[in-house]
Amino acid sequence: MPSAAELRRRRDEIVHRAGRATSAAEIFAAVSSPLRALVPFDAAAWLGTDPGTGLPTSPVRIDDLDGISSSMCATHWQRELLVDDVNLFRHLARSDTPAGALRATVDDPRQSPRYRRFVAPLGFHDELRAVLRVGDAPWGTVTLWRRPGAGPDGGAFTSREIRLVADLTAPLGEALRRQARPTDCPGAGPGAGPGAGDGSGPDRPGLLLFDGDGALTSMNDEARAWLEELGPEPGVTTDHGDVPLWLLVTMYRAAAVRHGEGDGTARTRARTRRGRWLVCHASCLRRPDGGFGPVAVMIEPAQPAAIAPIVVEAYDLTEREQQIVRLIARGASTAEIAGELYLSPHTVRDHVKAIFAKAEVSSRGELTAKLFADFYSDRH
Repeated sequence: MPSAAELRRRRDEIVHRAGRATSAAEIFAAVSSPLRALVPFDAAAWLGTDPGTGLPTSPVRIDDLDGISSSMCATHWQRELLVDDVNLFRHLARSDTPAGALRATVDDPRQSPRYRRFVAPLGFHDELRAVLRVGDAPWGTVTLWRRPGAGPDGGAFTSREIRLVADLTAPLGEALRRQARPTDCPGAGPGAGPGAGDGSGPDRPGLLLFDGDGALTSMNDEARAWLEELGPEPGVTTDHGDVPLWLLVTMYRAAAVRHGEGDGTARTRARTRRGRWLVCHASCLRRPDGGFGPVAVMIEPAQPAAIAPIVVEAYDLTEREQQIVRLIARGASTAEIAGELYLSPHTVRDHVKAIFAKAEVSSRGELTAKLFADFYSDRH
């Protein structure tokens, strides 16, 4: 077993690699191998998540998950949304410890429907899940699977390994959060950080329709164009052509209303390879007789109101600082902000200085441009 010093070295190497990455996809690619050296695993799944909704978004990366069909993957995510189980992502996101292993949580893994329907049929012995979060905001998830006989405990993840992964959730979440900040070179290609992009891609919304079984029945040309902009997901194949896994999960979340879950809608936000922000809306439609119909999914360029919360969250602004940023974006003066928030002008100025330092700007105009306008420059 590696020494404590060696474990710290490996942990620090993972954090260092994540910090050097220039995109969320690059973070997953850079840290998967060193994480395997720290906590041995046989397969892994990495997903970005929308920090506002917790739903999956791009990027998605699957490592060595052989023998899985797209229908099994679809059922897996449907059950994640509908069936009470062990270590659901939405539970880990709110837990004091955002990581947990199946066999360390229950005495008999067969108590878990996910183990019976997904983990065991694929030949895995144990599963370790973690939410990569900063504060209460989830920026990604990782799932590790291990086969029988692997690892230091016969295939089960140990409490020490769970702690090692839990210790990485905050720095990896922070690395993912940094990728939501604007860059000086938006739209520079697949490796560029998120920015306004170069304005390429369709103007009009893309529309996809899924039937009651979750099968894609039709989509318009704009949807095809947007899916091309989103790019491939390493290791992921589905029966839905080029429809990304995270979009399917959004569709399943809206469709869950058929089973009495949710209100029939779901939303997540994603970035294209060029750094352009998109918003994905899903809605379970009703037939004229009131019964449930198909699920419609719309993809369109994100408006400022839809993406501003992510941009603001990316700079680690406090709730009070976020209030002030929103007022600054509306053109409010120091006196107007003080009156609106019942603060003294001196306190407002102190908050503004702190905001400038976090965003690395020196004026209100520069702040507004960096947090908002850079994402929405007119493509024409």
